[in-house]
Amino acid sequence: MPKLPDPPSASELANRLPARVVTLPAGGELWRISFQGGDYSAHWASFRHYGPLLSARFDHHLPPPHQQERGILYAASEIITCVAEVFQAIRLIDPHDRLPWLVGFRLRRDVPLLDLSSGWPTAAGASMLINAGRRDRTRAWSRAIYHAYPRVEGLHYCSSMYANRPAVALYERAADSIDPSPIFHRELADPSLLDSLRRFAVELGYELS
Repeated sequence: MPKLPDPPSASELANRLPARVVTLPAGGELWRISFQGGDYSAHWASFRHYGPLLSARFDHHLPPPHQQERGILYAASEIITCVAEVFQAIRLIDPHDRLPWLVGFRLRRDVPLLDLSSGWPTAAGASMLINAGRRDRTRAWSRAIYHAYPRVEGLHYCSSMYANRPAVALYERAADSIDPSPIFHRELADPSLLDSLRRFAVELGYELS
């Protein structure tokens, strides 16, 4: 059975093997769902600097949870992946609670990410369970990766909630890569999105409120 042990020290990890990088190209398109209400509400392009959160897979913040310089932004290449990830806790798509907004944006420059969808996790002493295993462990791996590879600006991983589709966790190192003008920015409760949300709910087996 695949295992997900605690990570080695950052120095040991850096000496053991190089980062296996996948580069998101300048002009590339990403999607996210951001919340304009509730805890940790922020501008759509903001990185969350409070953490680590127990519910978050790859927060690289230093514990215990507090406001700090480290920040993270989760996104995906497909809208349905964002929906699957954001509403996974109770499998209910709620377009009203905490005022979620759907945002599409482009990258202004190339962004190098450590590729967790490759063979790197196994070579590093982990396994592909790093994409879906215990979140305290995956956060620890993210912290080790952040220290071991200072040129890596985030993680490229497989969504455990939707068919292993690509998802990304961007570190604050990538903050200047986000184009300040989104290509799409609309409340999730916008009536024009209802048909799409219905399709996503059926595909994912989620409820839609």
